Amino acid sequence: MLAPRIFCIPATRAPVAAVLARGPSDWARLGRWDLERDEYEHGAWLAGTVYPQRCDLSPDGRWFAYFALKPSSTWDAGSTFIAVSRLPWFTALVAWGTDGTWTSGVRFVDDRERWTLPEPAEGDPGPLRSRYGLELRRAETFANERERGWTETEDTPARDPHDMWDEKRIRRVTMRKGRPGADDVALIVGGRFAAFRDNRNYDPEVWYALEREDTLETLEGVQWADWDGSGRMLVATTDRRLQVRGAEGPDSAVSWEVDLSADEPDPQPPPDEARRW
Repeated sequence: MLAPRIFCIPATRAPVAAVLARGPSDWARLGRWDLERDEYEHGAWLAGTVYPQRCDLSPDGRWFAYFALKPSSTWDAGSTFIAVSRLPWFTALVAWGTDGTWTSGVRFVDDRERWTLPEPAEGDPGPLRSRYGLELRRAETFANERERGWTETEDTPARDPHDMWDEKRIRRVTMRKGRPGADDVALIVGGRFAAFRDNRNYDPEVWYALEREDTLETLEGVQWADWDGSGRMLVATTDRRLQVRGAEGPDSAVSWEVDLSADEPDPQPPPDEARRW
């Protein structure tokens, strides 16, 4: 049985985050975290594997683009596919089949002319194309973090230009993101093969720390973290809790929390709104 994991993807221009939970077993669940109201909405279940670092959330927090492997699929997109849905549902509004799992996924861009995908196998992308471009992203460690203000630390070596999948660097690639309005406080994340960290059979560890006054304080039991726009620390713990914390230290008081540890697969038909752009 696969260990439960949580990965979050904040919208870049809205107080919303997509919450992708893997497990129990070969299930994935999607949720919507409202960062303005501190509310969580449970979403859809999918019997398959969703690859977090090859997913994206539209800047307005409305649409979720994801890459998945669903062996039971019988549609034209096949069993490995890229799809766009309305958060927090997996119901595909448009989908493209892929040649197996060797794809880097897609990302939303503001330039509507930047559209690097072919004709879809399912659905009509027209309503999306009127708002955003969509392009195949470059395969690289911490792909989502890079698009959300994280940068490599100075001690991380440069990527070899011939390293197509960004998998030949040192054991740890380390990223940093300063707290909004106070760059002397920052989050640090490190790990190897981060673009595929949920599915590798070796060295899957990812660690987080808080950098204050040139010292690192490890965030124990944290499997994902980021800042929201107001400088609050957003956290997903290894025991499947979403939390909002302050930035005073690794043991900062929790101001809001939701426990996802009791979630069990219970797929339900999507609401009508999940089928509309």
